Amino acid sequence: MKKIVFATNNNHKLSEIRAMLPDDIEILSLAEIGCHEDIPETADTLEGNAEQKARFIYDRYGYDCFADDTGLEVDALGGAPGVHTARYAGEDHNTEANTDKLLHELKENFERHARFRTVIALIIKNEVHFFDGIVEGEIATERRGTDGFGYDPVFIPEKTGKTFAELGVEVKNKISHRARAVKKLVTYLKEVR
Repeated sequence: MKKIVFATNNNHKLSEIRAMLPDDIEILSLAEIGCHEDIPETADTLEGNAEQKARFIYDRYGYDCFADDTGLEVDALGGAPGVHTARYAGEDHNTEANTDKLLHELKENFERHARFRTVIALIIKNEVHFFDGIVEGEIATERRGTDGFGYDPVFIPEKTGKTFAELGVEVKNKISHRARAVKKLVTYLKEVR
């Protein structure tokens, strides 16, 4: 069985990705390899942050590793929150405060087009490979639904009419930005086994 580390402390992401991978690829969490350090994310792009996190684990712990960074890009806000999506309302990663700030900044704005973009950086044998996934949509005027996490209650993927939180985890895992990036990652991992 192939073992690979997913450099995240987000249990929601870990569960989502474990559910999408084949049984012969074991995903190790940071806790399972004994990493309790705060991994830096100081790059100014999603690609840079994803690679920085994967490189941190690869260099310090010696495991093949992948990391992701996801940004919500809202056209009316000039692409914000973008690379600052997780810290939009402050450094404490408060998802409720982030969503509150987003809804407040959009207020009565009728231009609500947005996209979620995920970039995965995979390091195997010291080589870096990138995989991306994008889902277009729009921002709801209020929270809707109870499944999911982060901005899921306000992001409506195109052609669905429902937020990710209304669609539920199973549907989200099939159509989300992360799912699209992970499918590319899985295809690659199957080829290099």
